[in-house]
Amino acid sequence: MTKIKTISGIGDIYKNYDVFILDQWGVMHDGNIGYSHAIECIKQLFTNNKKLIIISNSSKKKETTVSRLPELGFNKIYFNEIMTSGEMIWQSLVNKNDEETMNLGEKGFHIYDESKEDGKNFLDGLDKFNFVDMIDQADFILGCTPFANKEVIDYIPLLNVAKKRNLPFICANPDFDTVENHSGKLTICMGTIAELYRNMGGKTFILGKPSIEIYKKSTNKILNLDHSRILAIGDSIHHDIKGAINFGIDSLLITSTGIHRKSFDKTKPSWENVMNKLKNLAINPTFICSEFKF
Repeated sequence: MTKIKTISGIGDIYKNYDVFILDQWGVMHDGNIGYSHAIECIKQLFTNNKKLIIISNSSKKKETTVSRLPELGFNKIYFNEIMTSGEMIWQSLVNKNDEETMNLGEKGFHIYDESKEDGKNFLDGLDKFNFVDMIDQADFILGCTPFANKEVIDYIPLLNVAKKRNLPFICANPDFDTVENHSGKLTICMGTIAELYRNMGGKTFILGKPSIEIYKKSTNKILNLDHSRILAIGDSIHHDIKGAINFGIDSLLITSTGIHRKSFDKTKPSWENVMNKLKNLAINPTFICSEFKF
């Protein structure tokens, strides 16, 4: 088996790649502010004529994500493409260009956090659908963000009704969890609920990482794309690293600022250390690094 190399920064390997596919949360920023080392790293890559692409498992649409970049400290002109799982799902619902959205009924049940101001905005432009308040009236579930103050177990009654009615679960954010800004604790994302429904035998549909579709969409404007010259950088084994493997490209796992931080030493990460239970999953990155720095 190929040994997984620890690097000190992107400067160790950047000459081997032309295109860098970046995750956001846990790599570029913490949800509130960009990491200074990440801001500088992106600037260095741009200066060296590298193509930069953001692929984010966020239920936010593309335009919202682009508009937030300056608030987080990033220059949006540095990026060749920015794509979110939410944008992919929204486009599929609007255009009905995937088998899973082509024949949906018109009544949707929307799972979203009402305490977040942009939660309901996802429905803007989805005028062909009628979103209902009762799951037993719905033709499908649209999952964006978990309800506020709900645990995973709280979704079981709702999902039981959905399963009995054979409702498809359209998931706008496939991530299982994320790191809270201040406490550092993991909180569930919509992907956890969709995965629970799938394990119950329900039908689920995603277009974000690790699905290959979002990688194809994000790179389709690059001429003469050479997969051997692309590096994906993320903090999730299940989404960033597995997605890179699915797309046939190299990957870098960020260890100290993302969801797997407890599996690695903060400053000197090693794949073979005893804390790292991820190695049992057989989803291996090409490299690991403590932070997204140059």
